[in-house]
Amino acid sequence: MSTLIIHPEDSTTTFLTPIYSGIKEKTVITGGVTKKELIREIEAHDRIMMMGHGSPSGLISVGKFKCQHDLYIIDEDTVPYLSTKTDSVFIWCYADRFVNRHRLNGFFSGMFISEVGEAQYLNIPADEKMIVESNNKFSSIVSENIHEKSDVLLEKVKTEYGKIIHYNPIANYNYLRLNRA
Repeated sequence: MSTLIIHPEDSTTTFLTPIYSGIKEKTVITGGVTKKELIREIEAHDRIMMMGHGSPSGLISVGKFKCQHDLYIIDEDTVPYLSTKTDSVFIWCYADRFVNRHRLNGFFSGMFISEVGEAQYLNIPADEKMIVESNNKFSSIVSENIHEKSDVLLEKVKTEYGKIIHYNPIANYNYLRLNRA
């Protein structure tokens, strides 16, 4: 199975890199292509994994792609191509709203706290140590199970990540917002 990873280059989301580092047959795109070129890559791959910063409207390009007038690299334009995939991975803030609105399939996150500022904005008491533990544990568990179908992936992530939710409020918040469709 060929896997396309779309992970816009951004130092604040490098903790997600281990998720796909062990995948053998993969293409990783961190920027430098047009949306049209990216769509051709989506069509050519079996599984699509998208991660980084986002909103209910899609995955933010963070200025790394050749679409200077588009805030998003994954958005309404890519939905027809993503809708043909059955086991995608969507990890960005509010990916759940994007996935559900467009009836896409795969493992996804809702709002996902990965920085102290996000925790403060949401009035969740946290420090850098909690954030790092949550980020690293999440990425490690997803990485160990990334070859599973989304239903099994969700179950295993919830089981293992769930072990720290009793003392880590960041992990607890994120845990409650993981799902699959």
